[in-house]
Amino acid sequence: MKFQRNARPFRGQLDALPFVGVMFLLVLFLLLQSSFVFVPGVSIQLPESAATVSAITNATVTVAVDARGQLIFRNQFAREEDLRQGFVDAVNKHRGAVTLVLMADRSVPNEVIVRLVTMARHHGIREALLATRSPAAAGQP
Repeated sequence: MKFQRNARPFRGQLDALPFVGVMFLLVLFLLLQSSFVFVPGVSIQLPESAATVSAITNATVTVAVDARGQLIFRNQFAREEDLRQGFVDAVNKHRGAVTLVLMADRSVPNEVIVRLVTMARHHGIREALLATRSPAAAGQP
């Protein structure tokens, strides 16, 4: 039995616009699935606190301590000797009006925090603040 063919082969030009649209959507979906910016650095889980601090009027020196106890000062891993020199430089530059902002991971022992605050006070920094995050931001990474 012979069937009649109603379909004819396509003999015109292929329209590329629908393919470009589909490719654009695929690229868009892939971009939205991936992270836009890779943020390098050390992960520090700050402790939670509902208390807020008013504006700091003094110059600040920021020291971070990660979960392994490593010190980060001026965006680099540092030793305690580097911190001492940084504290002295900051006090001399700002004539003693310097505040230490300590960003310590929540798993850091209190002895480390007390040692750093004591070192800062010994070198002329009279005020120290412990950085925390609000409970509302606790669910965010």
